[in-house]
Amino acid sequence: WIWIGWYGMFVVFIPVYVFLFLPLPMTLIGEPAGFLRALSLLIWIIMTAVFSLSHLGFLLVLPGSLNPAAGGIGLAFFLVVLVQVNDAAQFIFGGITRHRKVIPKLSASRTWSGLIGGIGLTVLVAWLLAPWLTPFSGIEAIGLGVLVAITGLIGYIVFTAIKRDLEFEDRGTMTPGHGGILNRIDSLVYTVPLFYHIITYFYP
Repeated sequence: WIWIGWYGMFVVFIPVYVFLFLPLPMTLIGEPAGFLRALSLLIWIIMTAVFSLSHLGFLLVLPGSLNPAAGGIGLAFFLVVLVQVNDAAQFIFGGITRHRKVIPKLSASRTWSGLIGGIGLTVLVAWLLAPWLTPFSGIEAIGLGVLVAITGLIGYIVFTAIKRDLEFEDRGTMTPGHGGILNRIDSLVYTVPLFYHIITYFYP
């Protein structure tokens, strides 16, 4: 659907058709024990790993007229940079200050001071990059920086709760203590769809 730009089908295919027909092959197995938990987990994985992140592909194929500065590639690059800057800043500032934690039972590295530091640095980077990569004004870039920082934290918290429930360890070697591959994409899962819809709504 991305290649042909058919967003109407894309936006309903997984949330509607996959949701309705995915349980069928699972019911044919004939084992009801744990059915709802397994189905819920599978649907959640498809919605996050496929549906949400696929909005990044739609950013890449947006018409160049929407963003004369750098096209869809510029918008996608802008968003990914902001998300990674925000994640790193919240982790670093949170580790330095170690003040009051946002969700103490879930994460020791996400603090209120880390959130403020993350917002500040993300806003600064957004403001600096916006004229080169996006059609946003300075005020719009600042607003998007705040939005990316907050929704990125929400994505991190939700994925952390899921990993705790599943007792799953997501460890990385490149940035010790900063998690593995899921920590690189958890924020994108929440920020990409929101960013895409803001772009297409305000810049049709």
